[in-house]
Amino acid sequence: MITELGHFALILALFVSVIQSTVPMIGAARRHVGWMAVGRACALTGFALTALAMLALMHAYVVSDFTVINVIQNSHTDKPLLYKITGVWGNHEGSMLLWVFMLSLCSAAVAFFSDNLPPALRARVLAVQGMIAVGFLLFILLTSNPFLRTFPPAPDGHGLNPVLQDPGLAFHPPFLYLGYVGFSVAFAFAVAALIEGRVDAAWARWVRPWTLASWCALTVGIAMGSWWAYYTLGWGGWWFWDPVENASFMPWLAGTALIHSSIVVEKRDTLKSWTVLLAIVTFSLSLVGTFLVRSGVLTSVHAFATDPERGTFILLLLIVAIGGSLTLYAIRAPALKGGGLFAPISREGAVVLNNLLLSCGCATVFLGTLYPLFLDAMDGPKLSVGFPFFNRTFAPMMVPMVIAVGVGPMLAWKRGDLLGALQRLWVAYIATALTILVAWYVTYGGPVLAVLGLGLSAWLASAVLTEYAERIRLFRIPLADSFRRAIHLPRSTYGMSIAHFGLAVSVAGFAASAFDKEAIEVLKPGGTIAIAGYELTLERVDKIQGPNYTADDAVIRVTRDGKFLTTMHPERRFFPLQKQTTGETAIRTNLVSDLYVALGESDTAGDWTVRVYWKPLVPWIWIGAIIMAFGGLVSLSDRRWRVGAAARAAAGRGAHSVPAAGPAAGE
Repeated sequence: MITELGHFALILALFVSVIQSTVPMIGAARRHVGWMAVGRACALTGFALTALAMLALMHAYVVSDFTVINVIQNSHTDKPLLYKITGVWGNHEGSMLLWVFMLSLCSAAVAFFSDNLPPALRARVLAVQGMIAVGFLLFILLTSNPFLRTFPPAPDGHGLNPVLQDPGLAFHPPFLYLGYVGFSVAFAFAVAALIEGRVDAAWARWVRPWTLASWCALTVGIAMGSWWAYYTLGWGGWWFWDPVENASFMPWLAGTALIHSSIVVEKRDTLKSWTVLLAIVTFSLSLVGTFLVRSGVLTSVHAFATDPERGTFILLLLIVAIGGSLTLYAIRAPALKGGGLFAPISREGAVVLNNLLLSCGCATVFLGTLYPLFLDAMDGPKLSVGFPFFNRTFAPMMVPMVIAVGVGPMLAWKRGDLLGALQRLWVAYIATALTILVAWYVTYGGPVLAVLGLGLSAWLASAVLTEYAERIRLFRIPLADSFRRAIHLPRSTYGMSIAHFGLAVSVAGFAASAFDKEAIEVLKPGGTIAIAGYELTLERVDKIQGPNYTADDAVIRVTRDGKFLTTMHPERRFFPLQKQTTGETAIRTNLVSDLYVALGESDTAGDWTVRVYWKPLVPWIWIGAIIMAFGGLVSLSDRRWRVGAAARAAAGRGAHSVPAAGPAAGE
């Protein structure tokens, strides 16, 4: 009964979305207040219905209802409760339901927090959200229904892919999808603005919080996925340039550019057309990622669907959504003329450079990801695009971007003094030089590019701190006055500094990966392997029983200079239901470096293959990502984004207004 209730809720959500996509749009065109208000009611109702469907499917998993085909294919009675719950989105049908749930959540959030929006703009935004929901609800109901039943019930389920039976699955997909789908709000604002033919500073201020919230969620989601690959797959890597990894990275790059370009729209009333295009492209790339994962064109642990018919349906959605929005952009964008002028050397100019480099980097990843798939579809030669291509094309474009991020905030709006900004960064020059010299000395002269990468990280971190010191006039006025200035700085300013500092931390982690050390030995119990000053002794390998697996648990004693440090327990787990073996790595971290151990296979003589890595600064990759996301949340908490817009709306509700200069993440 509960399963049927969930299915019926999805059908009702489809009808509600049809109303949401039409009635408010017609009402906005006719200026009919009642019809425009329908959008808000539909958005909240649609959220309630999709939430009910989500809970119904989750209930089927928790109680192991093996009359539901989706539960049979992806669950098992012996599976731990956590993986029963998270297994809801560990498959194609369930993940698409999560996608639609996140979309309805975003629509409901727009409806709930949109009192400061002009009614016509709000109606059009919610209508566009409804159109997207119609497409994906049709996709679920027609090709990917998670509520299909079979009778008689199966005696047990097939279980979930063992690789996905990990706590990371509980958080990685929801954050990733919230980021993906959250950009639909910026997309809806862009399409609504094109329909109205008007983009101004108020529009940019309304768009930026939604974009920033989505960017924060996507940052956390990508970082979690990277961390999951690092500790789960056992090969010691944190990024493989897998096409599905790239599918999430591309909208992140475009979304980063969108956040910065919207600042210029708000502050200088220019870059309007470009910002609208970025909003369309960012969500379009999210849709492309959905197509890659679910079209059957990829073979990956991330990829769910292998049915070409589903891929065809999503391809049609892509054509309608992306083609329709770009056609509307081509027709209406020429009317979006910017009013503000600025010199090339200015804060605006730095943002434009930032956007160009991010866009080129995104285009490079797009080309490297899709070109081999295109050749394969055309029966061309088989190509594999991986580290060599991306390291030689993407990385060089990011170097000048990181350098510019350090200089840009030091420039004034409209017309900046580049020489003066560079002179004020003298501390950054010293910090960069010292970092390069120390790294060169410690690593005995290389690799050179990695040493320079650490210098680049030091440049950005010290430039961020210098810019902050300039804002509060540290050591130029009494400390008490500097403290007062610090207290009164907008939160968006702190958010910018924190996010840029987080980028510097991650850059250090990326660069230091070139200093990794690896050792592989075949050991008998009592055998020792040495790496980076550590001695690891395989004491024994025990057989242990898990909830739905058996495992070989290695007991490895770690010492350094004869002193005992810890005992590590890498495992090899065997899942009898799937007849699949997975590795469970053991990682010892001190937040400056990781000692990483993976247990391989044994031979007939009882010897075990042990793979050990020493990875300096690798935790900084994820620490930096967390800092970046935290910086975004700090910017998002700036109350002037909420109260200021509401105050202006109260003064003249129903009409766009250009706000006074306000907070910006790039102030």
